[in-house]
Amino acid sequence: MKYLSTRGADQLLSFEEAVLAGLAPDGGLYIPEHIPQLPADWQTAWKDYSFVDLSIEVLSLYIDEDEIPRAELRALVEKSYSTFRHPDITPLKKLTDSTYVLELFHGPTFAFKDVALQLLGNLFEFFLKRRNQHKGPTEKPEKLTVVGATSGDTGSAAIYGLRNKANVSIFILHPKGRVSPIQEAQMTTVTDPNVHNLAVQGTFDDCQDIVKALFGDREFNATHRLGAVNSINWARILAQTVYYFLSYFHLRRQLPDPNADVEIQYLVPTGNFGDILAGYYAKRMGLPMGRLGVATNANDILARFWRSGAYEKVDSSSPAGQSEPAAGASDGKQGADASGVKETLSPAMDILVSSNFERLLWYLAFETAEGADLAERQRKAGATIADWMGKVKSDGRVQVPVAVLELARRDFFAERVSDSQTLETIKYYFESEHYIADPHTAVGLCAARTVASQNPPNVRQIVLSTAHPAKFSEAVTRALQGSPSFDFERDLLPAEFKGLLERERRVIDVEAPDVELVKRVIEKYVVPTVGQVGASV
Repeated sequence: MKYLSTRGADQLLSFEEAVLAGLAPDGGLYIPEHIPQLPADWQTAWKDYSFVDLSIEVLSLYIDEDEIPRAELRALVEKSYSTFRHPDITPLKKLTDSTYVLELFHGPTFAFKDVALQLLGNLFEFFLKRRNQHKGPTEKPEKLTVVGATSGDTGSAAIYGLRNKANVSIFILHPKGRVSPIQEAQMTTVTDPNVHNLAVQGTFDDCQDIVKALFGDREFNATHRLGAVNSINWARILAQTVYYFLSYFHLRRQLPDPNADVEIQYLVPTGNFGDILAGYYAKRMGLPMGRLGVATNANDILARFWRSGAYEKVDSSSPAGQSEPAAGASDGKQGADASGVKETLSPAMDILVSSNFERLLWYLAFETAEGADLAERQRKAGATIADWMGKVKSDGRVQVPVAVLELARRDFFAERVSDSQTLETIKYYFESEHYIADPHTAVGLCAARTVASQNPPNVRQIVLSTAHPAKFSEAVTRALQGSPSFDFERDLLPAEFKGLLERERRVIDVEAPDVELVKRVIEKYVVPTVGQVGASV
């Protein structure tokens, strides 16, 4: 299997090269040259597999054995998920006869990002170790400078996945004051010498733009050998496809009749579009499911796209081009700042532009591209994406053709959820099912309830639960205030969080969202090297 950029098909990379490079030199994201189909007997052969076993089967479809032999792949996967607290890794919990929650927060940092980043950290270490073991005694070891942006959970998950890894330095940018106290503490209390936290005065989109600019600076990239941990890295998406397969089998086991004619409808709280994109790949591979539900908060660029086909930073249909509050919003937290990003109770989704959406757009452009030759259609799709993303960057918007929007609606639908609806949903499920959801999961649950009445009776909904509710104690406590049966410390607080806010911290303040300021920080802590890990890119 080889990998190409969403903005050009001229150069094909191996899995190792794509993972180490992260972002393509042309600014595109790496995707597989084709989406593999499942083996004919997968439903019977895989039905009793563990998460680790399923990971090996799914990853093997995208990673050639001559790149990572199967025995070594198993060792990597087993090491990655040995850190999880639940034996199922991502357990499926039944709420009602038609609604289930897929809990993705049983890893080291209590967030779904652990599923991918524990594996990615081990992949980085594996590839570097293999490259360096062939070097002579006088040759310098190859090193990697990992940079990433976080709206909360990616940062801590990446740090826990890479702390103390040999020949790896990690720099995580977060928007100062825009992540929850627990999220900030999880990042900044890790004081390993290879870990560097940067608090940027700005938004998550500012942080993400800086990271992309660093990768786009070929000289800086080559000098410092940059690697990516954000979901722009293909390995992140690949790792996350596995829990769609696990949930499919586990839901079947929980049905009174495992062979019943049931359609699964996944609903995914969505910010950067990575988690739900993994579901799209699973569907394209052959996993049976209905349309995927995109659940957004008031930062609704994706919901607006599915409504109109316009992918735009600011809602041009609103008066004076300004986005209106989400339905039911009444508090000040959803006011937009100068960047247009609204601050909500689900901050990991407070994103203006969804980076991974570019990957889906490539497939939509490819399907509508004319030409009988595969390579020609890939080139046309790449040129189309380069044009569309250029318009988003220069004009803040792009309008896709009707045929592209219809294809998007074939596999997805979208719902927008306000802060007040989020709070109401947390309260509803606590009172009706005694289940405590974090605000991001509540966005998904609210979207699920909204569309449930339109579903045929054979539909079973699976909502992806992306974080432990204790990470967002302010929102949960606010939603459940006045509930006599709720006690935060008794019902929610994990032992790992106790005393976390009082621990020693190490963080570097960056006074403005300026790529040059971030470069200075990296140059201060990393000794420049020559060459690039992904030497062929």
